[in-house]
Amino acid sequence: MKKPIAIQGIKGSFHHQVAQQYFSINAEVVECMSFDSAVDTLLQGDTDNIVMALENSIAGSIIPNYALIDNYNLSIVGEYYLDIQHNFLALTGQTIASILEVHSHPMALLQCKDFFKNLPHIKLVEAEDTADVAKQIAKQGIKGIAAIASKNAAELYGLNVLAESIQTIKHNETRFVIVKRKNDEIERKGLNKSSLKFELNHKRGSLATILNVVSDCKLNLTKIQSLPKIETPWKYAFFVDVTFKDYKDYKKASSIIQLMAENYKVLGEYKNTRL
Repeated sequence: MKKPIAIQGIKGSFHHQVAQQYFSINAEVVECMSFDSAVDTLLQGDTDNIVMALENSIAGSIIPNYALIDNYNLSIVGEYYLDIQHNFLALTGQTIASILEVHSHPMALLQCKDFFKNLPHIKLVEAEDTADVAKQIAKQGIKGIAAIASKNAAELYGLNVLAESIQTIKHNETRFVIVKRKNDEIERKGLNKSSLKFELNHKRGSLATILNVVSDCKLNLTKIQSLPKIETPWKYAFFVDVTFKDYKDYKKASSIIQLMAENYKVLGEYKNTRL
């Protein structure tokens, strides 16, 4: 029996949109109000896949999610880039002038702050989930409060779009990954991207040496994110994404880095969707 897909947020959220576009428009989902609870559904066997946002072109990396994947030894099996379009939603009959507050996720508020500079009468209020705000406004018939959410949420919950695409930077993309407990279905054919994690001591040239291996083995470094080891001062974990044309080149680099770095781990091997 096919299990549902865990998403952070509810139906109408951007995570839900990715689940529909990556898997199926009719994909069944488990709604989770945090990434931790989404991971719990995976660990408990209630789901086989999580849709998880990992980085945004404006706000950068979502570092706690790197840690979740690492700490629970999960596996990235795919990725999806979604063009994030934020919309100003309210009950039918409401106008921008009648709105006193807008509620949304802190990330959405941050990405739309310039729009609200011109609307000083509107108070910005942080909420857990963009789509959940839209749902509650519709369900409770709340006037004077608006949401920032997707057009999917507007259609799903019957809200009116007061303004479209209100994010400050119009090209606003988020990279989502598909996460499993373990990837037992790896087929080398078509694989051309990998996510790696390793640790290095805080000494001169340690990272440069690794990057030289990446270059010498004909890999392209597309992402590097450092995370301090809290329990070990001046030691860092690095999360790296590389792309490659030849799987043999990647395996060679992987073998060398494993010898040079500590606690080396392959977080996932999958297809690059940004070709």
